[in-house]
Parts: sequence; structure tokens; C-alpha cells
Amino acid sequence: MLTLEFSAQDVAATRFACSRLLEVVTSVQVLKDPGARAVHLPWVRRARARLAQAGVEYGLLSQLVPMPAWHLPDFLTPVPAATAPGIEEELAELAATSPQTVRADLAALADPLPPLVAGLRADPVAGLARLTGEVRAYWAAAVEPHWPRIARLAEGEILHRARRMAAGGPAALFEGLHPKVSWQGGRMTVAQRRYDIEQVLDGGRGLVLVPSVFVWPGAVVQTGPAAQPGLVYAPRGVATLWEGGAATPRALAGVLGPARARLLAELESPGSTTALARRTGLSAPNVSHHLAALHAAGLVARHRSGREVLYLRTALGQALLEGGAP
Repeated sequence: MLTLEFSAQDVAATRFACSRLLEVVTSVQVLKDPGARAVHLPWVRRARARLAQAGVEYGLLSQLVPMPAWHLPDFLTPVPAATAPGIEEELAELAATSPQTVRADLAALADPLPPLVAGLRADPVAGLARLTGEVRAYWAAAVEPHWPRIARLAEGEILHRARRMAAGGPAALFEGLHPKVSWQGGRMTVAQRRYDIEQVLDGGRGLVLVPSVFVWPGAVVQTGPAAQPGLVYAPRGVATLWEGGAATPRALAGVLGPARARLLAELESPGSTTALARRTGLSAPNVSHHLAALHAAGLVARHRSGREVLYLRTALGQALLEGGAP
């Protein structure tokens, strides 16, 4: 059991972030044990094909991510200092890790170390250069092609949590994050079998909440001594991430019309007009027209993310969809 005690300053300093590097690392776990993460099987098939086609070698990265992974080196999974750092920013931080930090983090791993990891410990500078190259190649082949979809899901999760906190305070923010996570009286508890730790978040550092699709179905707490602590958890809608299309309840289609009911069903995860047109086969102008009607009825909300406008079901839309299910 891990318990984190929050002060008022810690609550105020709590923020969200996304990490491309973290998705790379957790996706390696998925490739190694796809049976435990069956939601991602469509991605596994595509990723393996693309990695083989591109001839990507990632032996060191793979050896640093054993299965089962009771512990990963902190330098490989740092809590993001920025809200959404680019992959090159994260790789630069990884490459700049001091040899002392590398050796200290690897000391926490069980001996004997795999050969390539032992080489990293012996020569951290050369090992980090190899590791950053492997991560870059793996990212380009296996994760980057899917990043827009992953990012939209994470952005929708952040928007959803922000609304909950605005309506109900910290208790609403943390409620339903993960089955292992609970919040009561300024204390967050994360159910863990391997250790029992109680920690006060001193200095008002707060917590970084990091939605990650590939960490599903788990949740990971990062509590390094120097960085801001982080909680990595799966966002809402992961189960629909790789689906080709959502089922439309017949009863709801009879009320809203098949196109609008289909769009409402698709918005388990956030989507733009272009993405929804691609997923449903409707034209973009037609999708835009139906979304405007759903928005006017309060069934979907919209949120600008850069140049895109993302749509997501509201609580009313969710209730209507559940009520119309067979």
C-alpha cells in the first residue's frame, strides 16, 4: 500500500502531463506480454509488422523493460517537467542523464544484469547514446503513427478531469482514476502488494497526473527524491482506442437519426470532425452539421486543441447513450 498525504499547497500544485517516452516504455511491456493487455492486440499486430519492416533493433530498451516489471530505472521513466514535451526534448533529457544517476538507478535492479544493461552500467555515456537511438527508431515505427489518436484520448481525459475538479474539488478530480486509487481526507492511497509506504508530499510539490494508454490496466506511482511525484494511469476510453467503429443502439438511432446516434457512440474518446468522418464514412461537412446539432442539444462538448476542435460526449450524452443501449 502506498499512501501520499497532500497539503493544500500540494493540491494546488497538482497538474497533468503527457509523455511520449513513457508511452514508448510501456508499449514495450505490451509487446512482451500482449495477453495481459488484450485491448492493445490490434496495435501489437501493426507495431510488430512496422518494426520488422523498418528493421528496428531495440535490444537495450527491451532488456531495460523486463516482464514482469516490478521496477524500471527512474532515468528511463522520468516525470515530465513540461505539460507535453516533444520526443526530442525527452530524448535530450535521457541522453543528458549523469553516469552517477544511471549507475544508481541500475543498482536497484536484480543481478545478474542482462548483457546490454551491464554494458550500459559499465559505460553510461556510450550506453545512453545507443539507448536514445533505439528509442527514436522504435518511436518512429511503432508509436508515432498512432500518436494523434493517443494524444486526443489523453487530452479528452485531461479535459474531463478538469471539469470534475471544477465541479467537485479534489475528491472529484481523483475519483475513478483507477480501481487501485482512492482519495479521502487529503490522502491518496494506491493499492500495491509489494510494499507499504506512507509519504508526505513536502514542500508543496504536488502530484503530476500522467494519462498513458499503454499502462492499461495498471497504474504506476513515480516518487523519485528530486522530481515531482507522478501517477501514471490509463485514460477513459482506452478500450475503444483501436476499434474501427462503435456500435449504434437502434433505439437511440430511432430518436436522433442513425448519423447522429453513430457520432454520439463514437465519442467515447475525443475526436475532430476529420477523424470522425474517417471513422464513420460520413463526409466532413455532414459530420460538422450533425455535431453542431448535438452540441446545441448539450449532448457533446467541444474543446480547441491547437488547430483542431475536439468533440466529446457530455454527461447528458452519456446518459442518453446508456439509456438507449439494448
